[in-house]
Amino acid sequence: MVNFQQLKIIKEAARCEFNLTEVAAALFTSQSGVSRHIRDLEDELGVEIFIRRGKRLLGMTEPGKALLTIAERILDEASKVRRLADLFTSETSGVLTIATTHTQARYSLPKVIKAFRALYPQVRLELNQGTPQEIVSMLQNGQADIGIASEQLENHPSLVAFPWFNWHHVLLIPKGHELEHQPAPSLATLSRYPLITYRQGLTGRSRVDRAFSAASVQADIILSAQDSDVVKTYVELGLGIGILADHACQPEPNSALTRVEVRHLFDASTVWLGLKRGQLQRDFVWHFIELCNANLSPAEIKREALAMNKPDSALDFQI
Repeated sequence: MVNFQQLKIIKEAARCEFNLTEVAAALFTSQSGVSRHIRDLEDELGVEIFIRRGKRLLGMTEPGKALLTIAERILDEASKVRRLADLFTSETSGVLTIATTHTQARYSLPKVIKAFRALYPQVRLELNQGTPQEIVSMLQNGQADIGIASEQLENHPSLVAFPWFNWHHVLLIPKGHELEHQPAPSLATLSRYPLITYRQGLTGRSRVDRAFSAASVQADIILSAQDSDVVKTYVELGLGIGILADHACQPEPNSALTRVEVRHLFDASTVWLGLKRGQLQRDFVWHFIELCNANLSPAEIKREALAMNKPDSALDFQI
């Protein structure tokens, strides 16, 4: 009979690109035990799950791919069952894990987290920083309850996303720079300077690239970074002018830098609050999102988050 350990091995094998040593380490077992579980499962099903070259696994057969889809679904449902006890026994305590980018962790979240702590003093918070792609992965794998980013969350099929706020890019320049008193600089003007901004896939970088491309202007981006504060540091060193999120460029006393509004150049971006679709959550998760966007009620958030897409008919049979 197929067991959960075998299903976990199938899922981890795909995640670890069929390296059984890594699979064994992830599941805290031996490589020989992993191999034995795979053989037993193939014998029971009467089909080969993996493509092999000698003892090495190279990929999955078609039956293996179908089994992987079912295994992921079963393990996901099992994780929901394990959460039930926590959900009903502890509504005001526990751990809230948030996966977000540096810009949101540093500039957008502090006030919300302070308000949340006042409402739920017994809830511990874990703040994990990463790229939008890493945030999606953490939500999918159950490593985070809420994901917050400007990229990749809103259209992902396994997630449900709620808007938090819109923001614009601004220029960050040294005080006294010739652009300081130039109203409404153009993209052509910016192209004459070395630029420092976020790396691709982060904090609305796609909006910046799209604007230059649409205008057929070549941007001289000499440095791309994941961290807003890193961008500021190199602007302060005089290496170039920065293009940053406006909420990361609030006026600071005695700063050697100043900001220039360029809303006419780049489309607005939206910060999204993402949840794993269909995932059971404690009530304080819904309330955290409400603190971010007061236009959303916990009932609305819960209803949309728990709504599932129509299941694939290929998943309807049982093992």
